[in-house]
Amino acid sequence: MNIEELKSIAKNCGVVGAGGAGFPAYAKMTDKADTVILNCVECEPLLKLHRQLLALHTREILTMLNEVREAFNAKEAVVGIKSEYKETISALKEVLPDFPALRIHELRAAYPMGDEVVLIYEVTGRVIRPGGLPIDENVVVYNVETMYNLYRGVHEGTPVTDKLVSIVGEIDTPKTLRLPLGMRVGDAVKAAGNVTVKNPVYLMGGPMMGRFGTENTVITKTTNAIIILPADHKLRLSADKDLKVEKRRASSSCCQCRTCTDLCSRHALGHPIEPHRIMRAVANSDASDLSVFVNAMYCSGCGICEKYACPQGLSPKSIIQEFKGALRAGGLKIEKIDAAPVAAGREERKVPVHRLAHRLGLYSYDKEAPISDIQESAVRVVIPLSQHIGAPAKAAVKAGDAVKKGQVIGQAAEGLSVNIHAPFDGKVEAVSDREISIIK
Repeated sequence: MNIEELKSIAKNCGVVGAGGAGFPAYAKMTDKADTVILNCVECEPLLKLHRQLLALHTREILTMLNEVREAFNAKEAVVGIKSEYKETISALKEVLPDFPALRIHELRAAYPMGDEVVLIYEVTGRVIRPGGLPIDENVVVYNVETMYNLYRGVHEGTPVTDKLVSIVGEIDTPKTLRLPLGMRVGDAVKAAGNVTVKNPVYLMGGPMMGRFGTENTVITKTTNAIIILPADHKLRLSADKDLKVEKRRASSSCCQCRTCTDLCSRHALGHPIEPHRIMRAVANSDASDLSVFVNAMYCSGCGICEKYACPQGLSPKSIIQEFKGALRAGGLKIEKIDAAPVAAGREERKVPVHRLAHRLGLYSYDKEAPISDIQESAVRVVIPLSQHIGAPAKAAVKAGDAVKKGQVIGQAAEGLSVNIHAPFDGKVEAVSDREISIIK
């Protein structure tokens, strides 16, 4: 299969990055890559689905990984995986002899090891330039579920109609379920088990980079987890920050210890993001060196500085993200620049995931969440037409239409976009330029 055929299938089947921002899979496909990395790191606490899926569908995923490598004409493909994922590594080693161009690279359980920039350095020793992309160093990265969705599209003709989601935290039976796109969080949680606290709150995604939703939040192609927490959990209490207050706290409390910068994973790889300097400039209302603020554009938003490093409990990430948003709104584009040398003490400054889980108050929730590979049922779904980076899909159905599972209901728009498909047989209830609701 050549790249153009693979691109067409990925776009038509609606395959996007199954986590993070949802970058359309076809847009990464190129003959410039010499290395393809399969990301099975799941660096945030409590996330489980990728290791589970890879152990369950090892041969299918490695088959697709090798076919992607061949289509790219890349020299090798590497599975980047935490060394503690013993069961998954065992499954890989059973199948790997059939794929001589594939290898495993075991990694420490550190955060944010799943960040593409960090993962690429760990696996290849190459540093992605600040403002650059993986392909600048001839590397392409896909996560496990994205690769499996490619397999289903290529080998089964199956589009993306569902999403694996780990439902963990304050629930009596933590599970990883295959949920139809557009399913309500409230319905997904009921399918998993019984909530064990009153007035629960729902953290969508990882505890470091996820956001809180409600029972009416819907499952999308990038939903990796629903973490159920009590309403008074510190992650919930810290979510609603008043940035004016946080800036005043920086003025009164920031001692310039540099811990935020010293533990910054991107800074350790030579990127010019320095949270302590931004905090100093904010604390002193000092705009004499604008490069301090411009360098906020190189922040990955991983949250180490705010949720782990700062001994004063200050909010460098939130402040940096505000500046980053303002700079983008003002039309500033991130520039590619040369990286500084990799920090000599980088290895000793990695943040252990298990210690991070303790710090976040989540360690007691780190339990088994067995995977079910059968799509759960839903009576009604509300499917956003934008579940990926790029242009939203355009509605291809109207209210009252009968639809079949896998039917295109949102047509890829011009530019960077992918198709959206119906998750089950049903009837279109309503259509807007933002979403489509379907009932059985």
